[in-house]
Amino acid sequence: MNDPRPSDPRAAARAVDALHRGWPVTLHDDGATLTLFAVETGDAAALATLDPAGTAPLLISAGRAATLRLANQRAAATPDGPVLIERTDWLDFPAATAIADPQFDLRTPLKGPFRAVEGAHPALMAQALRLARIAGVLPAFFLLPAPAEDGAILTPADIDAHEDADRLTIAVRARLPVDGAEDAEIVAFRSPEASEHVALLIGEPNGNPPLVRLHSECLTGDVLGSLKCDCGPQLRAAIAEIKKAGWGVLLYLRQEGRAIGLINKLRAYALQDQGYDTVDANTRLGFAVDARDFRIAARMLTLLGQKRIRLLTNNPAKVAVLRDNGIDVIERVAHKLPPNPHNERYLATKRDRTGHQL
Repeated sequence: MNDPRPSDPRAAARAVDALHRGWPVTLHDDGATLTLFAVETGDAAALATLDPAGTAPLLISAGRAATLRLANQRAAATPDGPVLIERTDWLDFPAATAIADPQFDLRTPLKGPFRAVEGAHPALMAQALRLARIAGVLPAFFLLPAPAEDGAILTPADIDAHEDADRLTIAVRARLPVDGAEDAEIVAFRSPEASEHVALLIGEPNGNPPLVRLHSECLTGDVLGSLKCDCGPQLRAAIAEIKKAGWGVLLYLRQEGRAIGLINKLRAYALQDQGYDTVDANTRLGFAVDARDFRIAARMLTLLGQKRIRLLTNNPAKVAVLRDNGIDVIERVAHKLPPNPHNERYLATKRDRTGHQL
């Protein structure tokens, strides 16, 4: 029987906080229950207290399972599905950390052998991995034998509500002259879960559809001037292009690292230093290639009253999501910038493996 209570987006926020603190989280739905103990933020002593018999299996993602060569086992062969590793005497907390974190792959390359086992609740396990992505922690959990008395509790519906773009509202507006556009206004958006995004309105409406750019947050590129990506130059060039067009909107989406978070993005950078491209680095960490939610951008444009736009992008997926969510994209305008020696491979990967039309 399904949980009769209404969804509570605050439950997901409490669960994220619990995961960051190394506390257990209980996920339940339709009579099924999983109690999660995050490998990244937990510790051996707490695990021993919560699982004294040492029987809790280890949940990881399909991408990470493929890295560990488990995909040839029937229970681990579903693409993008959760994978459950049987607990053995030698699969202790340090071993689980080596399984979860690819930074240890070169240090401890001969992991295993592991035995993947059938999970009783694969849909709920998939929701657990989704929660890891929202929390910005590595997608690896011990599944505890019983709910913890003081742990956070939530349902998949709570996670859906947490990521509901329709909960976003305008919080404040202010004039903000910026380099390249002194006639700009900034508009801040916030959801009850404290998810914050901003829009920069440049120029004045002139009767034509605005030129719009969706820019995902990149601390390393936008602020620190990283040459590993093209984010910083794209941001500055977008402001210039919108100014040149007469008027438009820059949406700055707080989805760092294609929505896997800053820490995991830097983990991906470390893997790139070992020779992996951006796609393989993300999957080796156990995440999707791109977990961004562009429905947020559609909601922001709707709140701004701009439902007919020209979109400055090389990414057809952005066009498709906006159109699917009520935004009439009448033109895709290419956003091309020259590469540098540090980001040539990154740009080639975007072109060849993620469908960008560079």
